[in-house]
Amino acid sequence: MNPLDDFLPRFNFSERHSIDICAPDSRIMNAVATWRNDDDLLVRSAIRLREMPTRLFGRARRQHLDLTDFTLLERQGDTALVYGLIGTFWQADYGLCDIPSTDAFLAPRHDDVCKLTLGFTVQPGSSNIHRLVTETRVLCVTERAARRFTPYWYLIRPVSGLIRRRMLATIRKQAETSSCQQPQAALP
Repeated sequence: MNPLDDFLPRFNFSERHSIDICAPDSRIMNAVATWRNDDDLLVRSAIRLREMPTRLFGRARRQHLDLTDFTLLERQGDTALVYGLIGTFWQADYGLCDIPSTDAFLAPRHDDVCKLTLGFTVQPGSSNIHRLVTETRVLCVTERAARRFTPYWYLIRPVSGLIRRRMLATIRKQAETSSCQQPQAALP
């Protein structure tokens, strides 16, 4: 079962990406939990470009959007992590709402916001190879939110996908060890 189903079983938009990683599942999940936008120059630049209008008009947040802005909704050992975010993402400042707990994320909303889940699951493979899957889901709470979010989604979707793929590559690099390399043949 997909752990995102516990938090957003219904959604309007989603994207999914995966990568094979030669590392123990615990090392992979720890790399996920510690990943930050600043770990990748292109990701950091894309976020800063997205936030440039608010900075130009002096309405910027103190820090750039990062995984630390998400609420950890659940961690299932070394197999799954689910984060949540609620806001009006089409706005220059993201319109983020305070989510102090999992219950606050799950509480019904009737305002013009979107709920977003960002999930990571580690799936076992052969020998020490695991597949890390990330899935993002977005639920537009109202029709008005859907009308506002839809054009934004199609505008940012290509960059969002690029960010997810680069995130996965960085996590793989952090998690993998030399133990996964093929042994060198002995010289005679």
